[in-house]
Amino acid sequence: MKTVGVIGGSGLYEIETLQNVEEIVVDTPFGAPSDAIIKGTLNGVTMLFVPRHGRGHVYTPSEVPYRANIWALKSLGAQWCISLSAVGSLREHIPPGDVVIVDQFIDRTKNRASSFFGDGIVGHVAFGDPVSPVLAGVLVEAAKAAGATTHVGGTYVCMEGPAFSTRAESELYRSWGATVIGMTNLPEAKLAREAEIAYATVALATDYDCWHPGHDNVSVDQVIATVKANVVTAKKIIELAAAAIPEELDPAVDGASRFAVMTARDRIPAERLAALDPIIGKYFRD
Repeated sequence: MKTVGVIGGSGLYEIETLQNVEEIVVDTPFGAPSDAIIKGTLNGVTMLFVPRHGRGHVYTPSEVPYRANIWALKSLGAQWCISLSAVGSLREHIPPGDVVIVDQFIDRTKNRASSFFGDGIVGHVAFGDPVSPVLAGVLVEAAKAAGATTHVGGTYVCMEGPAFSTRAESELYRSWGATVIGMTNLPEAKLAREAEIAYATVALATDYDCWHPGHDNVSVDQVIATVKANVVTAKKIIELAAAAIPEELDPAVDGASRFAVMTARDRIPAERLAALDPIIGKYFRD
C-alpha cells in the first residue's frame, strides 16, 4: 500500500472518510516533529498528516522542525508528500481563494537548517526541478475536480517571516516573475528531495500581499478568514488525490540521494550514518 504524507494545517486530517485514525509519536535525531503524526487510511491509501505549525499553531515559520517532520514521514514509509500552504498572490489574475500548483521555488530564508547532511557527512542532491511532476499532475486534476480555480505552474518565493513583506520586497519579487509568496515550503521541499520523497505544493492564495494598490496591507484577520474558507477545498483535494497517486515512486525523485554523498565512507562518523539511516542507509548497507 502506498503511503502519502500531508503537511499543512492542524485540522486537515479531520476528513469524514479517513479511517483507522491513530496518533504516532516519533522520536528523531533532529528533535521532535511539530506534533504527533496522525495516521489513517483514505480510499485505500495510508495517510500521514503532519500539522506543520503544531496543533494550536505554536511554531513560527522559522521554528518549524522541518528536518524532524520529513525524517518522521520517511521513517513511517512516506513515498509522497502533499504540501498544503497558505500564500500571498503576486499576480493580479490569482485572487484570494485560487489554487496554484507551483513548480519552482526561490529561497529567501536565512535562519533554517536546510539539509540532513553536514556534521561529518557531505552530500549534494539535484534540485533544478524541485517539484515531483507526477504528484503535481495528480494535484492539478484533483484541484480542478474539487471546483477550485486552478493555476498550473508558478514560482513560490519562500521568505523568512514571520512579518509580511515590505512593499519594496513585494514589488521586487514580482519583478523576478514570482507567482506567490509564503514562509514554509523551504527547506521542506529540499529535505523531501534528500529523503527521496516526491513533493508537490497546493498553494492556496489568501491575499494579494502588499503590492496591490486596490487592497489593504496584509492583515492576520484577512489571512485567517480566507484560510478557513480554503480548508474545505484542501480537504477535497486530499480526498481526490489520494487514490490517484500511483504506486510507483516518481522516477524524477527515486534515487535522488544515491550518488549524493561526497565524503569517503571510512570518514563518515558512525553516529551520523545511523541518524540518516532512513534517508540514505540503503546505499551504505553491505
